Amino acid sequence: MIFSAPVIALGATLGTALGILAICGLSLLCKSCKKGISEKDQESDLEKTQPSVFHSAQQFSVKKSTEPIQPRTLLKFPRIYRPKPLVTSPEVINSTDYTLETTDEPSAENTAEPDDSCLATDGSEEVFIIPRQDSKAAFAISGDLKKETAGGNTTPNPKLHFSLRYDTQTLELHVTVIEAENVSATQGHDCYITGHLTTKSGKREALTSIRRVTPHLLWEETLVFPLPEGYGIEGEIALSLFNCDKFSRHTNTGVMRFKLADVGMLSDADCWVDLQPPKQDPAISVGEILLSISYLPAANRLGVVVMKARSLQSDKLKDVIDLSVKLALKHQATKLKKKQTRRVKHKMNPVWNEMMMFEVPHKLLSQSSLDLEVLNQACVGDVQSLGRCAVGMQSTGTGLQHWQQMLNNPRKQLAMWHPLYE
Repeated sequence: MIFSAPVIALGATLGTALGILAICGLSLLCKSCKKGISEKDQESDLEKTQPSVFHSAQQFSVKKSTEPIQPRTLLKFPRIYRPKPLVTSPEVINSTDYTLETTDEPSAENTAEPDDSCLATDGSEEVFIIPRQDSKAAFAISGDLKKETAGGNTTPNPKLHFSLRYDTQTLELHVTVIEAENVSATQGHDCYITGHLTTKSGKREALTSIRRVTPHLLWEETLVFPLPEGYGIEGEIALSLFNCDKFSRHTNTGVMRFKLADVGMLSDADCWVDLQPPKQDPAISVGEILLSISYLPAANRLGVVVMKARSLQSDKLKDVIDLSVKLALKHQATKLKKKQTRRVKHKMNPVWNEMMMFEVPHKLLSQSSLDLEVLNQACVGDVQSLGRCAVGMQSTGTGLQHWQQMLNNPRKQLAMWHPLYE
């Protein structure tokens, strides 16, 4: 019992020391666990913050500045060569005025500031550019060669191939239109040939079919003109080439004429002629009117649509503009019926779009015609005529062409511009 108190004290001390050691070990263990968890979190954060397609690893800051930014040249421009002019004429090569200056190496100006027309390509490619007016590469052509070049650009006249034959049994002159060459499409993409026979007894006209303009046009069609008196009388034949465009405008692009007395010499011979530009018509048009006509054979009805007018030129339109169109249906020289459109005021290019119907038997169409007159009513009781035109078999030019197209295409509306004459 003597040693019981020291033993108890020693045991208590050892117990306290063991408790302290246990607490220290637990604290160290907790710290190590917390350190491991924090390292794992940092690794996962690093994986999340790694650069990818959608996330950039660098952060940029944009600062406003008034100073101009000079970009660095990242593209290497290829070497630029200027082409030598291709001149094949010996007159130019031997001419003293011919000068040529070229540079094999690009100039410093072109190297520093390449032209905007150059394309950035690989260094192995060669780019050729056309020199400008201020460029060093230039050449001069003598004045004589310029004249020859300018003369060579003229468009050749159209050529017509035809033949003549007079039939003594039927007393008819047959003009066969075979083909044509050098026909230009500038005045229209369709063309046809018209033949006019002029004698003391009157005028007669015949037309070929319409062809699409090509480098070589082939017709092989015969125009027949009755000549009961024979070709020994005084008269003239004119063959004209007409072009028509999509607006139904017909333009005479070439004509040739010969006397009836030459028919015997030209009979049964193939003739090639150059069509000459037509002479100016002394009658000057004072405007144009657009008409659409059609014929219904079952009902014997002739439909005329007065659409509009344009380019009206008259001193009578200075004060008052009150325009209308008067139509008259004629059988030979007799007027059968008259009609008139409404009046359009204050317009130099009036639009009517009015349809009028006339009852005409089919057998009378060949001897019927339409007379149109554009009127301006200056005041009450004062009606002034601005221009006239006629459509029918007895007409010429667009009036005859329009009427024939209507006869060949029944039940179809056909529109065409017609010139107006005082």
